[in-house]
Amino acid sequence: MGANESGVGEGLSPVGGNLRFSSDGLSLAGYLAQPSGARASGHGVVLCHGFPNKGRGAENSGKSFPELADRLSASLSWPVLTINFRGCATSEGNFELDGWQRDVAAAVAELTSLGVTAVWLVGFGTGGSLCICEGASNPAVVGVSAAASPGDFDDWARHPRALLDHAREVGVIRDAGFPADVGEWARGLAATRPVDRVAELAPRPLLLLHGSADEIVPTVDPLALADAHGSAEFRMIDGAGHELRHDPRAVAMLTGWLSRTSRLVE
Repeated sequence: MGANESGVGEGLSPVGGNLRFSSDGLSLAGYLAQPSGARASGHGVVLCHGFPNKGRGAENSGKSFPELADRLSASLSWPVLTINFRGCATSEGNFELDGWQRDVAAAVAELTSLGVTAVWLVGFGTGGSLCICEGASNPAVVGVSAAASPGDFDDWARHPRALLDHAREVGVIRDAGFPADVGEWARGLAATRPVDRVAELAPRPLLLLHGSADEIVPTVDPLALADAHGSAEFRMIDGAGHELRHDPRAVAMLTGWLSRTSRLVE
């Protein structure tokens, strides 16, 4: 058995496949990577992407995440479920931030239905923030890792019309009549504040990864999250930008942390 850069033993090639699952009556797309041999434990991961940018657009959201799911599954011998939030790729629905958190909850339920007894949430950007919020309220979640993730969405909440225009431009809102109530939709932005929820996640483990050259999320956000949690691990990755899923150092840190920390919660 070989060893990868994280120091975790590399497992057999995973068996992966697309699936659909339900959230609020919407059909969401997912990809499940499973170890080809016996599972190492009852642990598993839900893997979440961030908000799409103009260059990638909603149709390509999470496109590279099945590859990351395969890598994590092979390294850990755990099942890894990566999802497309509502409004992204082939998932139904339109973007609403509190709805995205319910999508995380639905993914946790989907993974537990497959026999996982200890769920780890791993998210990037907005996805990481929502993983913190869901982990705070969901006892099925044993730990969370958030990479390049904001501590709140106050900027979005202050300018909901601009966000709506941007969301339509990148394709994450598809229906012209959505939302029916802009005020209610905006309240979901203001109410989603991971920095206010992360203390509820403690003492369960939290890993915060951030790039020193992140051009979107300032370093003050993960530092505030770490301080509010009280015992989080914070790793600054020198010279890295916002999209840490493409940085091998970040992936190695994540994989090693999951392997090491999971042994403490068994």
